[in-house]
Amino acid sequence: MTRTIDLDFARLRPSRDTLLWAGLLVNTEIVLTFVYLAVANVRVQEWRFFVYPFVWLNVSIWALARTDPTPRSDRDRYLGVAIAVGYFLLLAYAGGLLMPGGHHATGWRIAWLPPGWGPGLLYAGDLFRLSLLPYNVVGYLTLAYLVYATVLDAAGSAVSGIVGLLSCVSCSWPVLASLLTGFAGAGSAVATAATEWTYALSTAVFVLTVGLLVWRPTVGD
Repeated sequence: MTRTIDLDFARLRPSRDTLLWAGLLVNTEIVLTFVYLAVANVRVQEWRFFVYPFVWLNVSIWALARTDPTPRSDRDRYLGVAIAVGYFLLLAYAGGLLMPGGHHATGWRIAWLPPGWGPGLLYAGDLFRLSLLPYNVVGYLTLAYLVYATVLDAAGSAVSGIVGLLSCVSCSWPVLASLLTGFAGAGSAVATAATEWTYALSTAVFVLTVGLLVWRPTVGD
């Protein structure tokens, strides 16, 4: 008996309707961006910073639309939810959504940032601080949901489960990317480079991680 890995790339191929909706979505994002620039009277120096959040949001929408996990039992569901919630909290802490509180508690406020970045919901209290930007919140929730789906696959069978859990090693990449760029900021020269490439690195890691978790190769006879 020979084991082979089925690389089902057909699952990732977009349909004609998907491409039409994607075009509508991208055009809407472009319009919102130019409306914001006109209203806020902002001079753009780096257009790529307007693109990063839309990459996160669009990839998230694509992944959620293609993922439909089905738990085989309540035990599998509870296990998947527990792991997904823990993973989301870990991402939230490593990615700066959830931080320890400080001495200057200002309460809730809204940050009117460019589309995708904002509007952001910020909170500063004595116990913790929150920095909820749309692209980060949606992206991390998407990763947590895909981890939930991966756990359910892992609970389904021994062989495919091993592959599913191994593929989830990639789940650590967003966490490591956030932590490494944070540590790199300790030095002045390195801090400049880290700041310059942080968003590009985190976006690339996010897209690659989502792709692997949606694809999830299966093992068959």
